[in-house]
Formats: sequence, structure tokens, C-alpha cells
Amino acid sequence: MKMAIYLREIRLINKNFSDNYWCRLPFYRELYSGKDISFNTPVTFFVGENGSGKSTLIEAIAVAMGYNAEGGSKNFNFSTKNTTSMLYDELQLCRVAYENDGFFLRAESFYNVATNIDDLRINIDNYGGKSLHHQSHGESFLSLVQNRFRGNGFYILDEPEAALSPMRQLTLLMEINNLVKNNSQFIIATHSPILLAYPDAQIYNLDAGIEGIAYAETEQYKITKNFLDNPNRFIERLFDSEFSNDS
Repeated sequence: MKMAIYLREIRLINKNFSDNYWCRLPFYRELYSGKDISFNTPVTFFVGENGSGKSTLIEAIAVAMGYNAEGGSKNFNFSTKNTTSMLYDELQLCRVAYENDGFFLRAESFYNVATNIDDLRINIDNYGGKSLHHQSHGESFLSLVQNRFRGNGFYILDEPEAALSPMRQLTLLMEINNLVKNNSQFIIATHSPILLAYPDAQIYNLDAGIEGIAYAETEQYKITKNFLDNPNRFIERLFDSEFSNDS
């Protein structure tokens, strides 16, 4: 089965190495030195510790692709507080096709997206038949994916697991797979070892730059597996270390 790729590559142009915070991030330094980020599969993940720049990069890609910085489709243009970095203006996109549908879903500003949908009286049938504010956080996330994401699309998700139980993360995996089969591409920033298990996904670790990494080599997988293999021992070691540092 031929899978859709809409965005094939990003590289840095208009290089402006300054005191902007993103210029200090490892992934930016690699882009600045000439490294590109290629998207060779329909599902690509960005992983890394807090502060590695996953959300900064995801936001820049979304805005460069024409999506609203706080989330939504290309038709959304609201802004509650302008904290958008100008990194998007430094990116050159290598498109190989144009999507028919698309959405930028970010956990931290999803409330604002839901409010904007209500304010604009957008057809709520596209969002499960009722206001997203009248659903739980996790229900509203899944309702949006299941009802608003139509396929033949480009979807950017920033830490979608923040609202989802492990079971609902599995549901999201199924929805992603259905949309991939319907000619869609996903770029996702995540900490979830469940989501990262998507078969044949491309994973970039941003902790020290832009490093392609196998699923079983991610910190998300290794730490979770070590913990679940023996949680009592893991906790004992963790607390012993904590008490040793305090003494």
C-alpha cells in the first residue's frame, strides 16, 4: 500500500543565530550547521526530555505549514497570547504534495481551540455532536480525532497523551493507523511509550541534536520497561538514592 507523504523535509534558511532561546537548543544547532530533518514515513515522532525543544519545533513546523500557532486548522486565526517563536520564518519546507485536510492539536492550548469552536458556532457534528467543553479532556481529544480528522490530511500533534489514559492512547493508535491508511501523515511530539510503538514509525531524539533512534532505544521505552519489570526494586533504588543525597 502506498502511503502519503506531504512534507518530505525541512531545513534552515534565513539563519539568524541570536540570543533567541531556540538558538540554544541542540536541534537548532544541527539545523544551523546544515543538517536537514527528513520525513520518510507517514508517522514521525519527536522525543526528548523537557526543554529539548519538541514543542518549539512542532509549533514552527505547524505555523510554516499554514496552521494556527495555538492549534486548529488553517481556518483558525485566534490568538489568546502571542508567545509564538519566529523559528517558523527560518524553515524551508520541501513539500511533495498538498493535503486536503489538516489540524494542529496541542495539549497546552486545546481549551482555547475548544472555546474558539464554540464562539464561531462551528458545526459541532465535526466534533462529536456536542461542545468539546461538555466532554472530558480525554473524550474531547478523541472526539476531535475521530470526527474532525477526515483523512488525506496532514496532522501535527503535540503531546496528545497528556489527556489520554493508556487505554485511550491505544484507541488513538488505532485512529492514527486508520488515517494513515487513508493517505494521511502525522508528526507527533510525545513522551508516551505506547504511541511510540506505532509500527515502522520514524523517531527523532532531540536531546543532543537530531538523532534517528529505534523504539527500544528511547528513554521512554527503556525507563518504562525497567520500571514495570520490577517496580518495587526500581522504587527502592530511587528512594535509596534520594535519601543518600539528603544525608
